[in-house]
Amino acid sequence: MCPYLHIWVNGCKFDKAMIEKIQYQSEGVLVDETDLTPEQLQLLQETRNLFAQAYAPYSRFKVAAIALLHNGTLVKGTNQENAAYPSGLCAERVALFQAGSLFPDAAVKILCIAAKNEQKLTDKPVSPCGACLQVISESEYRQQKPITMMLAGEEGKILLIEGVKNLLPFRFLPDAL
Repeated sequence: MCPYLHIWVNGCKFDKAMIEKIQYQSEGVLVDETDLTPEQLQLLQETRNLFAQAYAPYSRFKVAAIALLHNGTLVKGTNQENAAYPSGLCAERVALFQAGSLFPDAAVKILCIAAKNEQKLTDKPVSPCGACLQVISESEYRQQKPITMMLAGEEGKILLIEGVKNLLPFRFLPDAL
């Protein structure tokens, strides 16, 4: 067995499956679609329906995000790649920046993020990148309340997380400036 699939913590050996279980338990709750509320299920389905709007000709990795605002408004975003790679933008930032621009006084209740790899099945939740986590952190700071995140692949279990602090414990906050 590959030595990189194990980690030692305080004298105990953990394999990859155990690490994933611990990771999910510490960050949120891993659920099936049947465990979602009707509102969450509809949000997940609408998010997955956005894959066709993603522009990912280089990575072939499509990401969709919908921010459900506390006023009931849905703000949608998909990843938009560019041949000059750093010039693209992630779905999460598209949705959150648009929500902040169009509805500056409306708080984000749920941010649903789904990913689809065109080269293989994405059946596990996918985390936002570091830049997106920082933008989620700023959004929470701005609205002074945590955002519930729903992370999903194109099928399979969904990871529900309350607040970005569970994914980015050492985030940079504006009050540090």
